[in-house]
Amino acid sequence: MRPGKQEWTGEQDLFRARLDQIINLRHELVRLAGTIDWDWIDAELAGCFSDEGRPGLSTRFMVGLLLLKHIYGLSDEEVCARWEFDPYFQYFTGEEFFAHAFPHERSGLSHWRKRIGGKLEALLAESLRVAHATGALKPDDMARITVDTTVQPKNVTHPTDAKLMLTAIEKLGALAKANRVGLRQSYARLAKRAALMVGRYTHAKQFKRAKRELKFLRTRLGRLIRDITRKIDGDEALQTLFAVPLSKAMQIRWQNHNQRGPKLYSWHAPETECIGKGKAHKPYEFGTKVSITTTNRRCKGGQFVLHAKALPGNPFDGHTLAGVIEETQALTGREIERVYVDKGYRGHKARQPLRVFISGQKRGVHGAIKRELRRRSAIEPVIGHMKSDGHLGRNYLKGRHGDHANAVLSAVGYNLRLILAWLRQLLCLILLTIRDVRSPPSTFMPAS
Repeated sequence: MRPGKQEWTGEQDLFRARLDQIINLRHELVRLAGTIDWDWIDAELAGCFSDEGRPGLSTRFMVGLLLLKHIYGLSDEEVCARWEFDPYFQYFTGEEFFAHAFPHERSGLSHWRKRIGGKLEALLAESLRVAHATGALKPDDMARITVDTTVQPKNVTHPTDAKLMLTAIEKLGALAKANRVGLRQSYARLAKRAALMVGRYTHAKQFKRAKRELKFLRTRLGRLIRDITRKIDGDEALQTLFAVPLSKAMQIRWQNHNQRGPKLYSWHAPETECIGKGKAHKPYEFGTKVSITTTNRRCKGGQFVLHAKALPGNPFDGHTLAGVIEETQALTGREIERVYVDKGYRGHKARQPLRVFISGQKRGVHGAIKRELRRRSAIEPVIGHMKSDGHLGRNYLKGRHGDHANAVLSAVGYNLRLILAWLRQLLCLILLTIRDVRSPPSTFMPAS
């Protein structure tokens, strides 16, 4: 059922303290909470809920927690723990009185994130509207954009053949034991030692011995797969239960680190991809490619993110540009005049190719276009801040929908951090102006 709304009573309570009486109402979080249109967000997310059943948790409470999490770079557990003792967090999520305990289960954040996954762009659009309402962003700033891609690393260990085969043996053995499937041998102890020796032999550059241990692991994994297949033959329930684990184990057994094409890099996150961006310190990264769109000009409040999207399948950058431009225009409501990209977008299929300028381009680059093309690289520190200050540097969410949700929410958190800094700076300027007006000029003459 649709979430209920939080209603403020405006009354005093003998045993509880009102939040508006114990906090600074000029604090940037308080001002941001008053600027966000919570009713519009509630109306946008209404389609994600059924008209029947128990009423859902308040939209402002759950969306506010998600925003706070990505503003301050906290985990689900950390944001819930900080909510208990931070009155500004409680006020931001719509509470009227100070609460000494978190009123809901932490897992509610995960359920809400999955439920509203298709509507997360509404939060990004609202962050841009708030930036415009506070004066940090002007509509003309969104006419000229910079587009780039980066890698959103998944929360996985560095994949090796030995690690993957050891994980497959352990997972199959644990699943067989849990469902009382008797095995001839689990190979848990032998496989663990073999995987350990692969790392030691490789470090000592004894590659023939390392290859021998890998062959040992591959043979034992094949024996385990055949043993389980024989034991579950004829039992449809067990065959359904073991179908996905056995397919993963078969893929791990036959793949090689030198082969081309799709490979399995993680047992618990099969959507992980290997992406090489040409970095000297990170030749390969394991995660998902993400497209980031920012304003080319530095606005009053900073360089805002206008669009963020996960790109599963590691597509060519140039093939994604046309879709990114259309989605950015739909999100901002502003027609794109010029687009600035790097050399990875050569050969793009944008509908108006003359409006796309690639770094290093000479033809048609002069005047203002030359200055704006020189600012293309300003998107790199934006991506760096999204990774270091937000959650783009490590994605802990599961599945393809988790990749998309983490990318969009990281962009929302980055924009709101800029808005908070802008509101803080604006308040300081207002207070300084008031002080200068109130303080009378000095009657003392300066020393000569």
